[in-house]
Amino acid sequence: MEHNISLITTLVAGFGVALVFGFIAERIKLPALVGYLLAGIAIGPATPGFVADMHIASQLSEIGVMLLMFGVGLHFSPADLLSVRRIAIPGAVVQMGLTSALGTGLGLLWGWSLGGALVMGVSLACASTVVLLKSLEATKQLDTMNGRIAVGWLVVQDLVTVLVLVLLPPLAGVLGGHAPVVAVPEPLWVTICKTLLQVSAFIALMLIIGRRALPWMLWQVARTGSRELFTLAVIASAVGIAYGAAALFSVSFALGAFFAGTVMRESEFSHRAAQESLPLRDAFSVLFFVSVGMVFKPTILLEHPLHVLAVVAIAILGNAIASLSLVIALRYPLNTALSVAAGLAQIGEFSIILAGLGLTLGLLPAEGMSLIVSGVLISIALNSLLFAAIQPFRRWVIQYSELARRVEQRQDPYAELPTSTERKYLEGQVVLIGYGRVGRRVAQALEGQHIPYVVAEENRELVEDLRKQGIPAVSGNATDPAVLIQAHVAKAAMLVITTPDALNVRAMVETARTLNPDIEVVLRTHSEDESQLLRNENLGTVFFGEEELARGMASHVLQRFTPPEPQQTH
Repeated sequence: MEHNISLITTLVAGFGVALVFGFIAERIKLPALVGYLLAGIAIGPATPGFVADMHIASQLSEIGVMLLMFGVGLHFSPADLLSVRRIAIPGAVVQMGLTSALGTGLGLLWGWSLGGALVMGVSLACASTVVLLKSLEATKQLDTMNGRIAVGWLVVQDLVTVLVLVLLPPLAGVLGGHAPVVAVPEPLWVTICKTLLQVSAFIALMLIIGRRALPWMLWQVARTGSRELFTLAVIASAVGIAYGAAALFSVSFALGAFFAGTVMRESEFSHRAAQESLPLRDAFSVLFFVSVGMVFKPTILLEHPLHVLAVVAIAILGNAIASLSLVIALRYPLNTALSVAAGLAQIGEFSIILAGLGLTLGLLPAEGMSLIVSGVLISIALNSLLFAAIQPFRRWVIQYSELARRVEQRQDPYAELPTSTERKYLEGQVVLIGYGRVGRRVAQALEGQHIPYVVAEENRELVEDLRKQGIPAVSGNATDPAVLIQAHVAKAAMLVITTPDALNVRAMVETARTLNPDIEVVLRTHSEDESQLLRNENLGTVFFGEEELARGMASHVLQRFTPPEPQQTH
């Protein structure tokens, strides 16, 4: 009977032990992901007692990879990447190159094949999306400029890693691994070209047909009103496209699922698709991390402690120093550099996926997989501490380092309005803080009435684009008095704050009223409680999103049912 229920046994053990270890990890302020990896070690062959079925766990982890990558695709936003492209693209590519070179050199030093060393190098260069997003949310930086840069940087890392996942199988034979078995041997360049053509054909099919077919299918299913059918359609699409990509185009499950997510994101049901598939994605991603823990050998910590230390040093210090240096070299402030460095000073799910593929292709030795998993465990466990240390370290280094003070106070060419700025933008103007979705609409309304305004925005690339359009704008965080001074808030008629951060709003208003006591302030908030607090503090005219939406809808309804006034007869 026992061999017939090995799937059930593996699921029960995986979920049950992961729940216990994940709960303990969260209680001691570590990501639950660390607990899932430890759960895998507990039910794996490296520890005494119950051992789960490795073969079944491996197949369940493949489903986990599909759904994990599908989730990444659902949240991949080209617009977010383009908004920080001038720092995220060169920064991520150079940082990955430097860290990969360090990891590859280390693998070669240990006597590994070139392929194994390269797999480890790239694995140590890609940070965890899950961990970064959770850290940014915990520190309330997700919607800030620093958060957008870190997320954009990570998107580039993910795309580069996806490309590596595509090219690794055809290159495996040359790099010292198991080349795919073919009837007639082909030159390497033919194999690579064929692989790229297959991938291109799959991507073209998804963009041309899938982009239309998937939203249409979701709409048809949604019309039935059945929630379970909609969830089934989302999951079937993700897994089906991933399998079809592998069967028809020789594309990895991971890439197929990623593009299923990116195409589904084009649908108006993308938010609902993400919401409905989340429980199943979470469940199978847990099994993925558990299965990874099962192949980890804890004895490596005792047998090769220096190897583990070197891997962790590259994963944390290598990534942090490389990204810190690059952000500073691209003339961003020290605070931004430290936030990006802390966010990237860890490795996670993509590292494990890449290492697993390297192991399957015979490139990465079993020791390498254990080393990378140990790097994931330790770097993730320490990441929250790094985020907590950003501000204390920043204050300390500025106090004792002249170089740090110069970096913090460096002159940004976009931090001041040009001397040629017309006088109408310097007196009686509107100072508009933020140029996101709300800020852009306010700016369009001001332009429509020919009301002069100056934009203060953290995104330097956006400020550069605005100036090219002839719109006066200054770069920087408006909580810094220098930014509001450069926007000439002292002689402005109104301050309009379109960013919803209540903490920073108070600092902006205090600075503005110190410089201009009579200035009128208009601000927004996402929270009803915050809106009430801001009104009680008399910071200005407060607009709360849901309140304004309800007011607009109610006005429309009342206007529809209000009888027309009787016409006066003459």
